[in-house]
Amino acid sequence: MMANKDEPDGDADLALATKPKTKRPPMYKVMLLNDDFTPMEFVVMVLERFFGMNHAQAFEIMLTVHKKGLAVVGVFSHEVAETKVTQVMQAAREHQHPLQCTMERE
Repeated sequence: MMANKDEPDGDADLALATKPKTKRPPMYKVMLLNDDFTPMEFVVMVLERFFGMNHAQAFEIMLTVHKKGLAVVGVFSHEVAETKVTQVMQAAREHQHPLQCTMERE
């Protein structure tokens, strides 16, 4: 007996609709650390230049760093966070400031 082409022949025509489970990549917090030597104006400039903050936002974060000892200035993918830390540290070195910038997994 011949199989009818309009009817599925068992499991052979069964298509499974599975979605691959992909996890979001981990995010990293970028933080500025307070010191007693880096001028506040330099910290504000760093926040505006490397983190895209306006002057008011940068000033507020700078005060948080100054008062609390550190502040999270952004949350990024690993590569972006690493780049931001490198940019800040390089700018601080070029201007001979001891400003420290670190990152940690969120």
